Order: sequence, then C-alpha cells, then structure tokens
Amino acid sequence: WMNLSWLMPESVSTFGPALDNLYYVILWITGIVFVVTEVILIYFMIKYRHKEGRKAEYIEGSSKAEWIWTSATAVIVIAIAFYSKGIWDEIRHPDMFPEDAYELNVMARQYEWNASYAGPDGVLGTADDILSRNQVHIPVNEPVIVNLESEDVIHSFFLPEFRVKHDAVPGAVWPIWFEATQTGEFPLACAELCGLGHYRMGGTLIVHSREDFDNWLSEMQMEAEDGE
Repeated sequence: WMNLSWLMPESVSTFGPALDNLYYVILWITGIVFVVTEVILIYFMIKYRHKEGRKAEYIEGSSKAEWIWTSATAVIVIAIAFYSKGIWDEIRHPDMFPEDAYELNVMARQYEWNASYAGPDGVLGTADDILSRNQVHIPVNEPVIVNLESEDVIHSFFLPEFRVKHDAVPGAVWPIWFEATQTGEFPLACAELCGLGHYRMGGTLIVHSREDFDNWLSEMQMEAEDGE
C-alpha cells in the first residue's frame, strides 16, 4: 500500500500503530468509494447530457442494483466494526487495563491541566500528593492510567502523538490508559471548545526514563516539604 504516514504525527504509544492501521483501512475504503462514485457520476453527466431533439427518459431503477450496493455497504461496515472492536476493547475496556500501570489524576479546568501524583504514602488523593500545572510527567515503556476529571465544563484530553483523546466531564472520573514508547516532550491540547480561552489551553506531556521520573518525583517532594 501507499505510505500514508505523513498524514499524522509519528506514533509514540503501544497501541498507536493499530489505530493508524484502522484509520488507513477506513481511508482506503472511503477513498475508493468516493473515486468510483465520482467517475460514474461524471460518466452519466456526459452520457445523458441534454441534446436537442432527444426526449427525456423515465428510468424506474433497479432493485437488483439497490440490493447489491446496500448489501456490500452492510458487509463493509460490519467488517470494520468487528475489526475495530478488538482495538477498542484493548484501549477502553476497564477489564483490559494493565494491572501494573502507574496511576495519576488529571483535573481539567478553564484553562489548564492539573496533574497529581501519589506522594510518599503511595496513595492518590491524599494531602501529600505531588502537583504539577500544565505538565504531565510519566515514565517511558510503562503503562499509565490517567483518571480524568473536570472542575467546570467539558474538556477533551488530547495527545496527538499517542492517539489519545478523551473527554473530561464534570461530576465524573474517566480512567484512560496508554504506554509511551519513547522519551521526550509532547503537546497536550484541549480538543473541546471550553470557553473564550480555549485556544490557550495547552500543556506538555513529558516522558522520562524511569530513573529520571523517580528523580523528578523526589525533587517535587522536596520542594513541597521546603514550602511548608
């Protein structure tokens, strides 16, 4: 197949390639259908164009043709549904989340992302949690569960390079998971119109080696203790 990798940023998550393949399959199918439809349309426009002296014809249609294209469409849609279900379950089904994943909370609010990590007690949601604003830090090559919340309106946690996009809804906690395959800094955007300042609601996802991540946690903990 033609290389279409230029259409999207490089994938840096474990399930990114599977999602990309699904996207390309749907793109090829819809692209072929579009081209064939347009070619047939142009052909009929030329063949049945108005000509002086030729009377218009009433064409009743063909039940056979309708059955063929309806059945073909149904088969394609069902096949895509079965193909995507396995990918969707792996990414979204809570029963399939990795058991050894590192867990953190992300609270969205107009117009920022606030991440919290378990402090020395190893438990999220306690007084010693480590906090970071508009920066989400995770270790590389380890599954991570992010518990998404919103303080005010609907936001959308969007990491293009990780093929991650999920709404953060007020009054609900939505866990999502992913695993980074390389270190670096990547944009974190809000993909839901959340107010006048939506355009500036940007953050950064920073992927560390495990050693660097542990050092960062230790430094943040010391800063928090010094500030007390």
